[in-house]
Amino acid sequence: MKAWLKNRTRTEYITVCLLLIGFIASMIFINNNYDLYDRTIVHITDVQEINREDQPDEHGNQDEKVTQHIVGEVKNGSDKGEITEFDNEYVQSLALDYELSAGDEIFLAQDGEATGDIKRDKYFVFVAWIFLIILLAVGKSRGALSALSLFVNAAILSFALDIYIQNPSISLSVITAISIIIFTILSLLMATGFNEKTYTAILATLIGTVISLMIAYAALHFTGEQGLRYEEMAFLTRNPETIFMAGLLIGSLGAVMDVAITLSASMFEMYEKNNRIDLKTLKKAGYEVGKDIMGTMTNILFFAYVSGSLPMLLIYFKNAAPFGFTISMNLSLELTRALVGGIGIVLTIPIAIYISIFFIRRKQAKL
Repeated sequence: MKAWLKNRTRTEYITVCLLLIGFIASMIFINNNYDLYDRTIVHITDVQEINREDQPDEHGNQDEKVTQHIVGEVKNGSDKGEITEFDNEYVQSLALDYELSAGDEIFLAQDGEATGDIKRDKYFVFVAWIFLIILLAVGKSRGALSALSLFVNAAILSFALDIYIQNPSISLSVITAISIIIFTILSLLMATGFNEKTYTAILATLIGTVISLMIAYAALHFTGEQGLRYEEMAFLTRNPETIFMAGLLIGSLGAVMDVAITLSASMFEMYEKNNRIDLKTLKKAGYEVGKDIMGTMTNILFFAYVSGSLPMLLIYFKNAAPFGFTISMNLSLELTRALVGGIGIVLTIPIAIYISIFFIRRKQAKL
């Protein structure tokens, strides 16, 4: 520990102190922000189990039902400081209910007699701080810029969605297209700076994303979107196809951007190590890197999309639903997103390689 402290610079000491102050201040604030919520928040002080019984569910399976008597203090609103009591019922599966414990903080349902949801903001902020600290420890200044670009992109996305909600006459596709251009440029410039490597990644990302989306649009058009189940979007009051295409655009952007920056960074790093390297050798090396990351990135997309459907898959399989019906009902949209992202990844590899070679050839011509 002493050796670590001895080797730190003044800037690093200041950064650590600011992070510590920020962490403490944010945790104090998030644990006392009750008045910022319109919904009634209750801090549970006592929990007593008053009943436990087995009951069959709608499919005839036995599931234990438990009733708890809850005592808690109201933390906001006109009844702030008062003690409230109500009963909470849950079944062991906890699919739609909550098992409450003393110390939990909950939102009351509108009737004021049941649990609406758990107040989880403090856990989110704590995990966000862990993420930020790890990012700064590994990436240092680049990590700080990456974190900043993440927050900026989240703000841009929120602003873009607000524009669409308030102005439904504006095309969501246009809003999304403008947003991804801003996302790409800001993210890569803030992460890797102003240089040929960044310009290569920006161009490769935008070209790869646009081409993959055009292929997806053509495929959906000529197949009449057969096999896509928009039932999970039934709660939307707007065109689900438009929203799905916008999701495809944003969803494939991250993976395509990752491949683009990985390849451009690899190509320029090899060139910096040997600025007289033969371009054919450089291109071959780039393709080898692309082959190595292509499979892993495609798998990452698949697992990322499928993971969100696991609860519904388990419910369908537990109730003996046919395999084909289960996949089609729950994974048609996710698999389509993964396939479009995979196409974007594969296309971006040669695009990033040839754009890198274009910039490298220009640099060689100046030598």
